[in-house]
Amino acid sequence: MKKEGKGKRMREIVLFIAMSLDGYIADRDGGVDWLAGQGEAGAEADTYPDFVKDVDTVLMGWKTYHQVATELSPEEWVYSDLKSYVITHRELPSTEQIRFTNENPCSLVRRLRQEPGKRIWICGGSHLIGQLMREDLVDLYVISVIPTILGGGIPLFSELEKERKLRLAGTWAADGIVELVYRRRETKSEGGTIQ
Repeated sequence: MKKEGKGKRMREIVLFIAMSLDGYIADRDGGVDWLAGQGEAGAEADTYPDFVKDVDTVLMGWKTYHQVATELSPEEWVYSDLKSYVITHRELPSTEQIRFTNENPCSLVRRLRQEPGKRIWICGGSHLIGQLMREDLVDLYVISVIPTILGGGIPLFSELEKERKLRLAGTWAADGIVELVYRRRETKSEGGTIQ
């Protein structure tokens, strides 16, 4: 959680995602079947179960939602324990589990981070991530680097108008996958210190 103002705590915005060694979150066809380690026997489990304990809200774009709902987990909504927001211009009826919205993602994140709750997870895709990064709304980057070089596809990061300074907060490795955890570096601003 971040502090803002007098004692008010804001929810943390976390990008938790996997990418290829060369920086792609999906191949040229949008596929993610390459998201696996190198196949070591007895390799440690991933960090997702621990991560999701501190999350109660997940945000994603339409393409990410559609891929999860139709390819990766068509039988059940895998984020049923979380409040899910899908950013889309499609007019779809929201359900108890999934809220479809065309609200500006940056406005939505600013609003949600003011509400009580746990961390807010940015699940994907690259267009949503790019919008939030341009407004410097991501507090924590948890990126799993998969031991695969795709040579092309959908990049995780898009162009930014200015650089983002981060500090390493942790690492984890198993089965050829390296997880990097970066937090925004503290910077001085006119109004004080930003974390």
